[in-house]
Amino acid sequence: MNKKDFTTVRLARGEMHIYDCGDVKLHAYQTGDPLADEVFLVEKEGRFVAVESPCFTGSVTALNEYLAGRDVAGVLVAYHGAGAAFLPDVPKYATVNAAEYVRQGGGKALIDQFAATFGSAFDNSIHPISHILTEGEVIIGGIRFVIHQTAEAFDVEIPEINAVYTHMLGHDCHSIVAGSGHADAIIAQLRGYIQRGYDLILTSHYTPEDLKDAETKICYLKELKTIAASCAGGEEFKTAVRERYPAYSGETYLNMTAGFFFG
Repeated sequence: MNKKDFTTVRLARGEMHIYDCGDVKLHAYQTGDPLADEVFLVEKEGRFVAVESPCFTGSVTALNEYLAGRDVAGVLVAYHGAGAAFLPDVPKYATVNAAEYVRQGGGKALIDQFAATFGSAFDNSIHPISHILTEGEVIIGGIRFVIHQTAEAFDVEIPEINAVYTHMLGHDCHSIVAGSGHADAIIAQLRGYIQRGYDLILTSHYTPEDLKDAETKICYLKELKTIAASCAGGEEFKTAVRERYPAYSGETYLNMTAGFFFG
């Protein structure tokens, strides 16, 4: 599957990229919101399952309008637990740790931070979880998913389109890296994706990517560790990273990464 082979539908806010995978279609929603959020809809035989939720009120409204009158079997709420105005009457699925992450863990801290930063444009209401997921296979709306629990929430394998969903990748943008150990964990995860040969890697902050993008990110993470080891503080680190990657977007995430590395 080619990551650039899609048709585009413009929404009231953002746009939808539709990948035709035969029996299954992937609808990738680029919200265009301040956090560059991405939401995925997996469609099979007219039924939909959403992977993640938009969190800004404009994109919540736009995606609700896009799905109006369609049969949505459920929403997998992994790392983005805010935005409960999205499909309020549809079953919400999450692991126990993902639910805790947004109610009292690091996810809640992020939600509070974003609500303070963006005000009423950010929907900080938390999705109520009606179905608890565990490690392994689950079928929702006739579509097979494989749940992989992570430290914070869970990743989702979608075998029918040979794709995997995780929180962040972004081969030419910064992402949240919570220190050297976290960088190593991401590198190991990406190497696992390469070994498995996925066609697409889906993330909630970027368009669908491929294995070449995973290799690029691995090089970035290694360089990030090297730069951090040579710096005495966060500002020096950010300056050095900007000089090394001048075209990268995601300044908010670079600031957060500096905070994790240097406190």
